[in-house]
Amino acid sequence: MRRFESQRAVLVRRGPRLAALLLCLGLAPALGGCFVGTEKPDAALDVPHRYREAPRNADRALPSVTWWRGFGSRQLTDLIEEALTSNLDIAAAVARIVQADAQARIAGAPLLPGVNFAADVSRRRSSQSTGGGLGSSETTTYSTGLSASYEIDFWGKNRSALRAAEHLAAASRFDREVIALTTVAAVANSYFLVLSAQDRLRTARENLDAATRVFKLVEERFKVGTASALDTAQQESVVNSQRATIPLLEQIVRENVATLATLIGRAPSRALIAAGGSMDQIAIPPVTPGLPSDLLVQRPDIRDAEAQLAAANANVESARAAMLPSIQLTGDGGYQSAALRTLLRPESAFFNLAAGLTQPLLDGWRLEGQLDLTRGRQDELLQLYRRAVVNGFADVERALIAMQQTAERERLQRLVVTSSRRAFEIAETRLREGAVDLVTVLNTQQTLFQAQDTLAQARLARLQAVVSLFQALGGGWPLPREEARAARKD
Repeated sequence: MRRFESQRAVLVRRGPRLAALLLCLGLAPALGGCFVGTEKPDAALDVPHRYREAPRNADRALPSVTWWRGFGSRQLTDLIEEALTSNLDIAAAVARIVQADAQARIAGAPLLPGVNFAADVSRRRSSQSTGGGLGSSETTTYSTGLSASYEIDFWGKNRSALRAAEHLAAASRFDREVIALTTVAAVANSYFLVLSAQDRLRTARENLDAATRVFKLVEERFKVGTASALDTAQQESVVNSQRATIPLLEQIVRENVATLATLIGRAPSRALIAAGGSMDQIAIPPVTPGLPSDLLVQRPDIRDAEAQLAAANANVESARAAMLPSIQLTGDGGYQSAALRTLLRPESAFFNLAAGLTQPLLDGWRLEGQLDLTRGRQDELLQLYRRAVVNGFADVERALIAMQQTAERERLQRLVVTSSRRAFEIAETRLREGAVDLVTVLNTQQTLFQAQDTLAQARLARLQAVVSLFQALGGGWPLPREEARAARKD
């Protein structure tokens, strides 16, 4: 009998808590039917088996992590490595990573209970006019305690928000890689522009000397009556034309030196680039593109778009879960006393526990609008991810085509320069001998001058095409192809 009465007393004490638990368990099946699990949209990507313009052995020379060293220029390597540590855009991207990590910690805070400590003292005096007597009373109250609150993440709303923030933190890291790759490519292209302008400037001065040499020869012939004033004016025009190209080339050198200084976080200085460099001293590094499927893992802008899409998926889950009931647990406890000396005695202790369930009913369709907003953002990021992949494949194809065509163009242009130089040398010699007219000399020297300048531009285009291919492939590949494929499957 006593055992039955004790069990009954336990049930009476635990009755409210058991009722709340049974209510939650009873609502769970019905409410759970309203909640659909993770929904990830299908990217529906058509990944080709190989690049159309790639060589047969596409894995023969995959990009190295420090791919810029393949150009064989110590000065270029120093500039790029300084840019990676001193570029201000990269530094700003690192700061955004710190912000994204902090935002992830903020998003994960609701998954843990919130606990606060409070201590206060208050003194109260009642009014003599309303106190019901002639005297007044003063009371002092001391209290200290802890308060805690916790929301049960029954539907995964807070977990989804945390996953979204974590994916955004990962996206910020890929964004930093995109900026770093763009910076490295910009440094390389600006450096090659400086070398190209220096080569063209050197050629222009050599051509100016050659044109001046011919002009003096024509003047001598004019003095003896074997050349006309028209011949002298024509050759003088060639000299002035060559002299006029020099300021433009010097401008290109100075402007790109200033660009390089900005990229490495320095003030512009002519001492930044050592004089005497030439594009002919730059090696062409071998590089093959691998397989198109590897590009999805190696290219940072594609990984960035993928992480953004994953964050959008998690945000949709969180917005959907926000439409379902939330269960909040709160409690506080501590000590309260009218005298400080009795504050921490057992009889001064107090506590309060509460549990609440809130179900949104009417909110002006705010939650529905939030869900539609996240779904629209999810679809937008899905299309951006698809575009990033398609653009990645197209960038590699264009870079491969550019490498092939610029290499062939440079080879053919070197033949043009060789034959044009031989023709000009013969014409100049014949002019001294008086065996050829000035018109022939004018044609051959102008052909040579134009061919030399075109060759410098062709060499620049080839180097820039190599940089474009490295950039299209996502820079260096730290993972072997087998590890990259395993990471992609995971």
